Amino acid sequence: MNTRTPAQPADRKALWSWALFDFGNSGFTTVVSTFVFSAYFTQAIAPDAETGTALWGTATGIAGLIIALTSPVAGAIADHTGRRKPWLAFFTLLCIVATAALWFAAPGPNSIPLALTVAVFGTVGFEVGLVFYNTMLPDLTTPTRLGRVSGLAWGLGYAGGLICLVVALVGFVQADPSPFGFDKGNAEHVRATMLVTAGWIALFTWPLFAFTPDNPRTGLALSAAIQQGLSTLIGTLRNARQHANSFRFLIARMIYIDGVNTMFAFGGIYAAGTFGMTLEDIIVFGIALNVTAGLGAAVFGWVDDRFGSKRTLTVSLVALTVSAVGVLIAQTVPQFWVTALIMSTFFGPVQAASRTFMARLAPPEIRGEMFGLFAVSGKVTSFVGPFAVGAVTILAGSQRIGMATILVFLIAGLLLLQTVKEPGR
Repeated sequence: MNTRTPAQPADRKALWSWALFDFGNSGFTTVVSTFVFSAYFTQAIAPDAETGTALWGTATGIAGLIIALTSPVAGAIADHTGRRKPWLAFFTLLCIVATAALWFAAPGPNSIPLALTVAVFGTVGFEVGLVFYNTMLPDLTTPTRLGRVSGLAWGLGYAGGLICLVVALVGFVQADPSPFGFDKGNAEHVRATMLVTAGWIALFTWPLFAFTPDNPRTGLALSAAIQQGLSTLIGTLRNARQHANSFRFLIARMIYIDGVNTMFAFGGIYAAGTFGMTLEDIIVFGIALNVTAGLGAAVFGWVDDRFGSKRTLTVSLVALTVSAVGVLIAQTVPQFWVTALIMSTFFGPVQAASRTFMARLAPPEIRGEMFGLFAVSGKVTSFVGPFAVGAVTILAGSQRIGMATILVFLIAGLLLLQTVKEPGR
């Protein structure tokens, strides 16, 4: 693997290889977490939609707690070992293996333990891997281009999720006759999309490991890196006042991203339960969302570099909140489609600009650690959103009312964000 000093911007091949990682691993979020397996779980594995929603929310919350405990430690250790790619390779492989294992989740309640356990492992692999992936960004380009590079990667991510969904829809779910003799009565044509997704992730993430340079090794043994990493992390947390501005941002992101992630986790479930959309309908819906979200991420990357990450986040969160209200009050499928497409345009900008903001705020010497805390800010309370949606859905007997809890997270995070100062602005 190539190494270089952080002062040297990466060449175009290295940048595109880094961004292509997003293209590959986004298959997990779109096919597994959001549109296919989550909907399949509630419709074919769980006994009913409400129970499925609650169980899926519980599993999502458990994964979030594991991620919250491991991410900052892993990031701090990586700061002291120097290398990012070996860690990223391990967690990416965990995600790939777990995704493929979902093939064994046959219809019926007997598959509930397997499906939820494997989904938790896959989610942990995906999310903790992002700590090391995101940490690489500031070393690959100049500060004036961070927004564009981050937006490019998010845009490619949505494109990857889109194409992966098309393959799942046309090649397997809607195919008649079913390819490879898959038994539709046993949902093999749907479960096979998990194998396709695992292969997709492997195929499009490998260029990063082949062509994107990594930081050089520090020379520390792993045991020493673990000891120093933990010590540094504890010191940073004890002296949080020295990084008060960064911590305010992390808390704000913790709140608003919980709402965004809950939207992703329950998007397909809400479409199926409230509007009676079939799995095929949900996949088409997911494809449309990925188109608008990808365009939003790419366009707003330029806005980020021009006007700043904070302004980009503020505009995006306001628009996201208003359009989410439209989604929740929609009474017909066409109304739901229009408002959801408007809303999805701002998914990418919120995520890409958050990553860019963290890259600009984080001190270089503890960048891995800060991105570990960045991952925690998206997961330490991630169980709250899903649990709230699941609990309110059961208590009110309505998915619509349950999903309305998301608005609280978006608005609260937006308000706290306004107290954060952006460097150079």
